[in-house]
Amino acid sequence: MASNQPAPEAPSSLSADAFGGPERTWEEWNPTAESIRPVRGKHRVAKQRGLARSSTVLGVGVIAAVGAGGMATAQSKPPVSISLPDSIADNLPDAKSLPGVGAFMSDEAEAAPVTAAAPLTSAGITTAEAEQGTTDAGEALRARILQQAEQQQAAADAEAKAAEEKAAAEKAAAEAKKQQDEAEAKAKAKAAAEKKAAEEAAARKAEEERLAKLRASYTLPASGYTITSTYGQSGAMWSSGQHTGTDFAGAAGSPLKAVHSGTITSAGWSGSYGYRTVLQLEDGTEIWYAHQSSIDVSVGQKVSTGDTIGRMGATGNVTGVHLHLEVRTAGGSAMDPIAWLNSKGLNV
Repeated sequence: MASNQPAPEAPSSLSADAFGGPERTWEEWNPTAESIRPVRGKHRVAKQRGLARSSTVLGVGVIAAVGAGGMATAQSKPPVSISLPDSIADNLPDAKSLPGVGAFMSDEAEAAPVTAAAPLTSAGITTAEAEQGTTDAGEALRARILQQAEQQQAAADAEAKAAEEKAAAEKAAAEAKKQQDEAEAKAKAKAAAEKKAAEEAAARKAEEERLAKLRASYTLPASGYTITSTYGQSGAMWSSGQHTGTDFAGAAGSPLKAVHSGTITSAGWSGSYGYRTVLQLEDGTEIWYAHQSSIDVSVGQKVSTGDTIGRMGATGNVTGVHLHLEVRTAGGSAMDPIAWLNSKGLNV
């Protein structure tokens, strides 16, 4: 059957390395009824010997190979060029329009090789770590663990330091309080001692003032005397076995004075006391003057402090000239005359 199509051009050769086999020739193929057989109601093109592929399929394969790897080469072989007939190259579709191929193409003449900037997985990497350049999940986890351990150790150190500072502060406060308490105790003791001393001084002053007033109203019974016997002495010379008064030895006939104002309740001879005069004071205390040589007052007479009531002598049971002075309470009990005179501000 004659064909109206123009005669085919001379076959061109393809590089053997481009398709991985021996060098083959190609020719234009026009399907006919004899070359197409039905398959279950559909038609397919029977395989042709030689290069029997459509230009579209061939172009897609070549472009995919070039776009995916940059060149059709193995790692162990140098790159080789692929030459295509002008008719095929003219009919090839735009590579960028092919699905899955356009993504590999770049508008620039020389596309920079794509290098992985991150590992296969970034699971467990936080945004902050990614911003810091961390790309390894295990290393990031290790860094976080170390960071957490450092934070815990820092917290423990801070807590221990705070506890030490607190203990030191408490100790310092306790020491300061102790010193303050001691200072306050010393101050209180000093104040108490000063207060006591002041009170004692005030008491002494008051007593001195009282005695000064008393001295103005009391006086000693004799002058120019010597104490020869004191109250409470024991001996056979006294009928009671003990001395009941105080003996003022002096010159015979020297005046005896009223120690305080009062009333004469007894004046005369009294046995072993010789001539005796009793002066009763306003509070009922009795003053006995014994062994007088003479009496200058009478019963019921009022006398004042310093008035002469008699003379020193040696009457009664005596061994020499002296005044036997006794001081008795209102009930008649004897007391130490020197102590009584001292209580009135008089120094015997």
